[in-house]
Amino acid sequence: MPAQRLSVVVTRRLPEIVETRMTELFDVDLRDDDRPMTRAELVAAMARADVIVPCITDRIDSGMLGQAGDRLKLIANYGAGVDHIDVATARQRGILVSNTPGVMTDDTADMALALILAVLRRLPEGMAAMQAGNWEGWSPTAFMGGRVAGKRLGILGMGRIGQAVAKRARAFGMQVHYHNRRRVHADTEAALEATYWESLDQMISRMDVVSVNCPHTPSTFHLMNARRLKLMKPQAVIVNTSRGEVIDENALTRMLRAGDIAGAGLDVFEKGREVNPRLRELPNVVLLPHMGSATREGRIEMGEKVLINIKTFADGHRPPDLVVPSML
Repeated sequence: MPAQRLSVVVTRRLPEIVETRMTELFDVDLRDDDRPMTRAELVAAMARADVIVPCITDRIDSGMLGQAGDRLKLIANYGAGVDHIDVATARQRGILVSNTPGVMTDDTADMALALILAVLRRLPEGMAAMQAGNWEGWSPTAFMGGRVAGKRLGILGMGRIGQAVAKRARAFGMQVHYHNRRRVHADTEAALEATYWESLDQMISRMDVVSVNCPHTPSTFHLMNARRLKLMKPQAVIVNTSRGEVIDENALTRMLRAGDIAGAGLDVFEKGREVNPRLRELPNVVLLPHMGSATREGRIEMGEKVLINIKTFADGHRPPDLVVPSML
């Protein structure tokens, strides 16, 4: 690499401590506001920078990479998921891609359990009644939800986050089941008291709660499609803190409205900010604005990983969190 400092473009506002450290190390172009860059702005940023720091709101496809020119050498993603980046095309053009794995594991697992509790115990309904001044006092039949202890939890995707969800669920007395591309090590199963299901269909049909914790890839798009959603028990609920594209949102909405599924807790949505308006009308649905990793500690740690990846690259070495197409 040349002796001068790398030129870095950051596409969104980051925690102040991260931005300050970045300006100390590199020639950085920071955002004045927090709106997502347009497609044209992203293309222009890639054409003028050695490194670009995007996040999940920035879709970088092959057409944009084709306009990037020869200067861009590293896409240091601020986040673990890279399904918004055409990693294979980037590598073909000699552009490395890094991410920030492992940082948001506990935060996202906490949110999954929060959604399970919120849906089963009808917390938003209770809050809405209190905030509107409509509570008429305690009643034996008011706001009755479901007991968490003893429920059968089916985890779809038993990676870092899935295992962290399982650990928390066991503390609440839930029975842990899971489906994964590969069965986890026997020691891990024993520690989590988790039961493996080779058949996703069979697992789903027997669970009280389904937690989606797998990444979005071509093979997981609409993995929870209309057919699989219909396999769920009418008393079951589903939560998603992973990627919205894993669930067929329209099919889920229809089934929730019809009472074929008891409830849902969603932190992510199939079309990003374009949430199905019919979901907003349902009292048995908890909707959150992609808050799974939204802790001060987690967002700062993500920034620190970005800094390490860029600094390592600047020193002429392989970024520690390099993403390769075979990993996806």
